[in-house]
Amino acid sequence: MFQYWDYINVMTYDTVIRNGRWFDGTGGPSATRNIGILAGRVVAVSAEPLDETGVHDVVDATGKWVLPGFVDIHTHYDVEVLGSPALPESLRHGVTTVLLGSCSLSTVHVGATTAGDLFGRVEAIPRQHVIGAVEEHKTWRNCAEYVDALEALPLGPNLAAFIGHSDIRAATMGLDRATRKQVHPTEHELSRMESMLTEALDSGFVGMSSQQLLFDKVDGEACRSRTLPSTYARAGEIRRLNAILRRRNRVMQSGPDITNPLNIVSQVFNALGGLRPHLRTSLLSAADIKANPAVIRIMGPIARFVNRLGGDFRWQHLPVPFEVYADGIDLVIFEEFGSGAAALHLRDEVERDSLLRDEGYRRQFRKDYESKFGPRVWHRDFFDAQIVDCPDPSVIGKSFGQVGVDRGGIHPVDAFLDLVVEHGQKLRWRTTISNHRPEMLRRMAAEPGIQMGFSDAGAHLRNMAFYNFGLRLLRHVNDAAKAGTPFLSMEQAVHRLTGELADWYRIDAGHLRVGDRADLLVLDPDYLDASLETYTEAKVEQYGGLSRMVNRNDATVNAVYVAGRPVFRDGDFGDFVGHARTGQFLRAQSTPAVPATDPVAAPLTRTA
Repeated sequence: MFQYWDYINVMTYDTVIRNGRWFDGTGGPSATRNIGILAGRVVAVSAEPLDETGVHDVVDATGKWVLPGFVDIHTHYDVEVLGSPALPESLRHGVTTVLLGSCSLSTVHVGATTAGDLFGRVEAIPRQHVIGAVEEHKTWRNCAEYVDALEALPLGPNLAAFIGHSDIRAATMGLDRATRKQVHPTEHELSRMESMLTEALDSGFVGMSSQQLLFDKVDGEACRSRTLPSTYARAGEIRRLNAILRRRNRVMQSGPDITNPLNIVSQVFNALGGLRPHLRTSLLSAADIKANPAVIRIMGPIARFVNRLGGDFRWQHLPVPFEVYADGIDLVIFEEFGSGAAALHLRDEVERDSLLRDEGYRRQFRKDYESKFGPRVWHRDFFDAQIVDCPDPSVIGKSFGQVGVDRGGIHPVDAFLDLVVEHGQKLRWRTTISNHRPEMLRRMAAEPGIQMGFSDAGAHLRNMAFYNFGLRLLRHVNDAAKAGTPFLSMEQAVHRLTGELADWYRIDAGHLRVGDRADLLVLDPDYLDASLETYTEAKVEQYGGLSRMVNRNDATVNAVYVAGRPVFRDGDFGDFVGHARTGQFLRAQSTPAVPATDPVAAPLTRTA
């Protein structure tokens, strides 16, 4: 009788990846295998050599690792994807699936100007380019048409999406009404928001993102410096939207108001079911914050406690040190206290400089800087902030605190403000806000209630670059294994970056078994090294040639495939990238995706 094994030995493959250490994304044992790809799917995973007759694309992966493509669960590519749908900075690091619509922000329903106001200041994407991109590309009127518009683009990676709470609220009420405390939506407006959310879920969105964090501010003129529309939603509005997510078993992604412990408790326990269906909840964010070093120790236990009671709760976590850069005073961390927000409120450089020179303002800034009370993200230590570029070379390499000492013992705040007034955005500096302790990174990476993600890819273009966060986690795991102090197996680490995320969000991604999508990367483990931490910049033509922070690890990632096509290889993109579509919109499924495995290939996932 003709068996599947006979079939795969006579078929002609589009691609054969030979002799690589294969990881299937489930956390099961890895093994040296030969992988056959045909028509965008994995059709063979074999310990025996595959017939390469007629195969035009053969990759020798001897000594290399072959992994499912990484899943990036937290991006702000909603604007960039419209003008540069290849999303090359993610592709080149092995990310083959990205989620749009984080932090209550999406471009589905709002118009161009409102999109600019929502994305410009919060995500540090130049407002005029947000407006220009939406004006040029928006043809859709609803979620279904939005998905069609995305799939008409030459997508590089696959996309999945949240619908943004601030998007539907601002589109329903108007941005001005949606950002006033005394204004509440009418019953008709609430019903319209419910309809928008339902239509998004019908179109395959993974859920809704909201935001309660109060130092995310609106850009523009009319509503400038108000917090995001979702922060004005009262409990009744949130309950009605959550009820839809509960019924459909879709995800609520949210950022709590860290200044209000009751808000955090409320959002954590919203994940519980009880008499209602549980609410699948992904909350921002698990971070080992320098300013509050004890908080991280309770996050894992909180998640375990809620899930034992029947919830389905996860924290999001960036598994690398959270190092940020800034040009002058333009950095979101200053939004968390009054004097910093007052400076960022002023767009005019002359007005801002006048404020920064004012002694009364400086007194308030010093008071805010020295305050040790209340939750905060930034450690507020200018001795822990290094100047990396400045027209005055004498200060490069020093902290602002040291500059103050050198200038006769002036306060670190005055040293910082003096340099900002003198040099403006030509003053570039950096600091690490969180995730600075390797032992805590190891602890979080092994915590089941924490998801690996939170890259913010596509946003904060001059402030940070975590496009390679998956590679950096693998390096951490690899180094620990070499040192004899393992905290995760490599199979577990790959699973955390791929299949675990895809299964939880219920999208067809993150696995590399027979029947799965052929979205993968070939990685050289010899280059899981310090090169992953190097500083690089590249211009974004879509944003007027703005130079943004990126990562460059072409020696580490040898090849990336999406839908079986080689989008990146040996440091170069395929000629078709940016012109032909390889990725697609991945619709959320009612149950986790299971490939149609065959009885011969399936056991290969369990043998070394």
